[in-house]
Amino acid sequence: MFLFGGPSQLETFDMKPDAPQDIRGPFRPTACRTPGLLISDHLPRLANISDKYCVVRTMTHPYNDHSGGGHYLQTGKSWHIPIGGGFNATSRDWPSMGSVVEYLAQRDPRRRERDLPSYAVVPSRLGHLEGRGQYLRPGEYAGWLGQANNPLTTRAMNKRDNNDNPFWRFCTDAEMNFQIDGLAFPPDLQLARVNSRRSLLDQFESQRRGLLESQRTRDHDRFQQRALALATSDATRRALNIRQEPERLRDFYGRGLFGQATLMARRLVEAGVRFVTVHYDCCDGYSWDSHLHSNDVRNHLLPTFDQALAALLSDLDERGLLEETLVVAIGEMGRTPRANPQWGRNHWSTLFPAVLAGAGIRRGAVYGTSDRIAEYVTDRPVTPEDLAATIYHALGIDPHLQLPDAQGRPTTIVEGGRPVLDLFG
Repeated sequence: MFLFGGPSQLETFDMKPDAPQDIRGPFRPTACRTPGLLISDHLPRLANISDKYCVVRTMTHPYNDHSGGGHYLQTGKSWHIPIGGGFNATSRDWPSMGSVVEYLAQRDPRRRERDLPSYAVVPSRLGHLEGRGQYLRPGEYAGWLGQANNPLTTRAMNKRDNNDNPFWRFCTDAEMNFQIDGLAFPPDLQLARVNSRRSLLDQFESQRRGLLESQRTRDHDRFQQRALALATSDATRRALNIRQEPERLRDFYGRGLFGQATLMARRLVEAGVRFVTVHYDCCDGYSWDSHLHSNDVRNHLLPTFDQALAALLSDLDERGLLEETLVVAIGEMGRTPRANPQWGRNHWSTLFPAVLAGAGIRRGAVYGTSDRIAEYVTDRPVTPEDLAATIYHALGIDPHLQLPDAQGRPTTIVEGGRPVLDLFG
C-alpha cells in the first residue's frame, strides 16, 4: 500500500505530544494495544488492532523528492536522475520489486501456465488521477529488466472534475470498473473478433521480426502475448469483478477508490498474483503531499487509510491468509517537524514510518526510535535498501541474487541493503 505524497510521521505513528506546540500538531494519541506506540486519534480502527502489525518508525533516505522517492521505495535503489531533473520513468530505472518477482516467475521451470501475472498495480498507475496524466512516475515499472516484466495495471475510473478525489469519496459501481489499462474493448467487440485480429497481427509481427530481431523486440512480443492472454481470460475477468464480493465486506473496506482497490488487491492475491501494489495517489494536486491540506488529512486521508488497512488485516487474518501474506503500508517520505500556520508540513525524507504485518512479522511491535521532535533517527535506521531486502527475504528471494541488466551484465537486485530480521517473530 503506497501512500504517494508522504504522510506525516507526527500525524500517524510517531506522535510527539510533549513537543512544542508548533511541532506536535493538532492531533492527539489514542489508546492502542501496543505498548510504546503513540498512534493518532484519527486512526481508531488501526489503534484497535495494533496487535496485528509492527510499526517501523525509522525509515530514512536522502532523496527528498516525490518521483525519486517513489522510485527508491518501490525498487530499493536510488533513482539515477537527480532531484528536480525529471518526473518520468525511463528504461534505465531500477526494476521494481514486483517486476523482479514477475521476471523470476516467468523463468521458473516449475511454474504452470497461468492466466494472471505475478505482479499487478491497482487502481491505476501513479499520475493517472493526479491531473498530470502525461507523467509516468518511476518506481512501479521493470526498467532495465524489460517491459515484459511490467505490472498488470488497472484503470478503475476518471475524475469528475479538477476538484474531485475518488480515492476518498463514495464511488458508484457504474463509474468504477477495474479494467486492464489499455485493454478495455468496446462492449460489442466479441472474443472471436479479438482472436481474429490477433491472427492478423501475428502475420504482421512475423514479417516484422524477420526485419528486426533484438532483445527489445522479444520483450515487446512477450508483453503483447501476455496482454492478449489477459484480455481473453475468464480467470482474469473473475478476479477483476469486485461485484462478486458481499456488499457488507465492500462497505467494511470503504466505498472510496482506495478502499475498493485494497479489496481488489486481496482478490488478486487469492487468485494467485504474488505481488500487488495499491496506490493512494495524489489527485487534487496535494493529498498526502500536505503542505496546506491538513483538513484533507484529518477529514479524508487518515480515515480512508485507517479503514482500508484495518479491513485488509482483519479480513486476511479471518481467512487464515495473514501469516502467509506480507502487508506493507508506506509513503515515499515524511513531513517536516515544524508546521506552517495551516498545519501543513513540507517534504522530509530523513524520517518516516512504515507499517508491516503478516508473513511472520512480529505482531504488536515497534521498531526503531526517533528524537524528541520526530526529525532524525536515534536508533535502528531502516533504508529503502533494507526494506527491499526484507521484502525479498519474506518472498524467499535472495536479495544478493544477480539478474542480467540491459547489456546482459549480472547485477545484484539489492545493493547494500540487509534484511531486518528483528522484525520477524
